[in-house]
Amino acid sequence: MAHRWQNDLTHKDITPEPLFWNRRKILAGLGGVGLGAIGGGMAQAEASPLEPNTWEEVTSYNNYYEFGTGKTDPSEYAGQLTTSPWSVEIDGLVDRPGSYGFEQILSEMTLEERIYRFRCVEAWSMVIPWQGFELSDLLALAGVQAGAKYVAFETLLRRDEMPGTRYPVLDWPYREGLRLDEAMHPLTIMATGIFGKPLPNQNGAPLRLVVPWKYGFKSIKSIVKITLTDQEPPTSWNMANAREYGFYSNVNPTVDHPRWSQATERRIGGGLFARREPTLMFNGYEEEVASLYAGMDLTKNY
Repeated sequence: MAHRWQNDLTHKDITPEPLFWNRRKILAGLGGVGLGAIGGGMAQAEASPLEPNTWEEVTSYNNYYEFGTGKTDPSEYAGQLTTSPWSVEIDGLVDRPGSYGFEQILSEMTLEERIYRFRCVEAWSMVIPWQGFELSDLLALAGVQAGAKYVAFETLLRRDEMPGTRYPVLDWPYREGLRLDEAMHPLTIMATGIFGKPLPNQNGAPLRLVVPWKYGFKSIKSIVKITLTDQEPPTSWNMANAREYGFYSNVNPTVDHPRWSQATERRIGGGLFARREPTLMFNGYEEEVASLYAGMDLTKNY
């Protein structure tokens, strides 16, 4: 069975931008869903064609409440965010705690940075070519200690540049968390760009989390702090409404959100009356990640 990603592509293999727009040359991962590591020598999975969404769709339909609750608010207001210089504080149960500059991180990751394409699902879906590196590689810079069980994240809080944070929509700053084995999985990446370009502000510049089997739930943007801990960390949506948002928040068509169903999805770009398609368990990555939850009741641990 074909895999949805490969770990043998580097910056030398990145597809020139014009090829991104030649959609007939872009193939998806297994069964027409998921991820294919793509580059100049694009990995050809046994798959049916799956077109990526357009730049306009990817950059103008976003959830980023620090800039407003509307889907177009981030593209309208995020341009005022200052993203350079940037640093990420890594602390907690690590051997080398400290502030890691974004350029330092990139210099360490140059040989490992890849292009990934994930199929991203919430109640809607789109296909996005992400540029980035595995989160596990970043954590290795700080040295994960044996007692660590969870990874906590925080987003930048800068009220003068983030108009949405002037309102108590959430308890700012935005917080997210993963269990350590979820964070160390090779599908869990830190994204630095899309379509071979630096990440736009509205998409979470300069560094954001992408967890494809949790997309729409675990997508923290503009990260400034990462903490390794032995305790399950608080997360913003769980703090705001624990009934609707559990800590695990997997894409699971058998567990409905109290206000909508995860059973089907609508592709962004297909129009208002686009046909809804069945949502796949773990967003189509069941073979790769189901073992992380062996023995767990995913209805209870949603």
